[in-house]
Formats: sequence, structure tokens, C-alpha cells
Amino acid sequence: MLWCVYIIQCKDSKLYTGITSNLKRRIREHNSGSGCRFTRRRVPVTLLHDEKFTTRSEALKREARIKTFNRQGKLELITNEKA
Repeated sequence: MLWCVYIIQCKDSKLYTGITSNLKRRIREHNSGSGCRFTRRRVPVTLLHDEKFTTRSEALKREARIKTFNRQGKLELITNEKA
């Protein structure tokens, strides 16, 4: 099973970082309002970035690292991936 760290953008432009083992399902949950409290009133969300890992532990460590980034740092991560 692969684990995924993802960054989504909410309708109010706020960014949310999370992990999942099923990215399509998780995005669907966020957009249905059942994903998490943070995104519940900020739907729809758009996937901006994702990274795959072989273990949950690796994904959790990467998620924790990304969550230390400020908004600009997250946007730079997304931009550098697309370059």
C-alpha cells in the first residue's frame, strides 16, 4: 500500500496538508464536507500537490515537515514540482 501526502487549496484559497492511502477517496470526502473540520465549510477543494511514500511513517514525517512551512513555502514546493 502506498501512502500519499497532499496539499489542497480550499475555495477561500487556504491550504490544507494531509495524508491518505487513497487520494481520490480523500479528495471526494473533502469535497463532500466529510473530510475534516478545516475543509468542511471551504469546499470545493482542489488538489495542488501530492507525494507518494511506501510507509505511513515516511508520509507522516513528510506531512509534519510540510506543515512547518508557511504559505509561501508550500506554494514554492508546489511551483518547483511543476517546473
